[in-house]
Amino acid sequence: MIQLSANHILYLVEAARWTVLLSLIAFVGGALVGLPLALMRVARSRLLRGLAGAYIQIVQGTPLLIVLFLSYFGLGIVGFKLDPLVAAGLSLTIYAAAFLGEIWRGCIEAVPKTQWEASDCLGLKVFQQYAYVILPQAVRIATPPTVGFMVQIVKNTSLASVIGFVELARAGQIVNNSTFEPFVIFAIVGAIYFAICYPLSLASRHLERKAHAGR
Repeated sequence: MIQLSANHILYLVEAARWTVLLSLIAFVGGALVGLPLALMRVARSRLLRGLAGAYIQIVQGTPLLIVLFLSYFGLGIVGFKLDPLVAAGLSLTIYAAAFLGEIWRGCIEAVPKTQWEASDCLGLKVFQQYAYVILPQAVRIATPPTVGFMVQIVKNTSLASVIGFVELARAGQIVNNSTFEPFVIFAIVGAIYFAICYPLSLASRHLERKAHAGR
């Protein structure tokens, strides 16, 4: 007999709200750090390119679980005890920044070099070139993969359960421990993840067609 109640469903829905909140924190934080990284990756300075490249390679080559452990347990050992939400947000920001920075670097470099040459002929300074010529075109190219990456962020929030943050996946485990109905519980959890991620996937494909990013 299934012991699932309305309270259990409400608990899962509430946890889904925390999943969405953590995803938004990760995306906004990752965007704020990722844009400077992308600009550093295409800078003329070899030092800036090297620093940004090293950050991206290290983070992309490190499992997100390790970043979570370092942010929560590692900083706690040295005296910086962070709330699970703060630690998870910091870890996912570090993770998202590396990937968004690389995505946006590729999109900036995808802008034809003739656009750089034309803006240079107009006497625009580097900042003006980025602001008025390059970035507006790069944003059009970057929108579909950026929205698509948000799906990965949402799914990766499930790893935050290892540091005690109760998001959707962890809430599913808690409810399952009280009902012993793993198939039903995790089917509902999967359905909620699908309800969050599927619209983002549709938006990514729609924006890709609209922006003609494949041309």
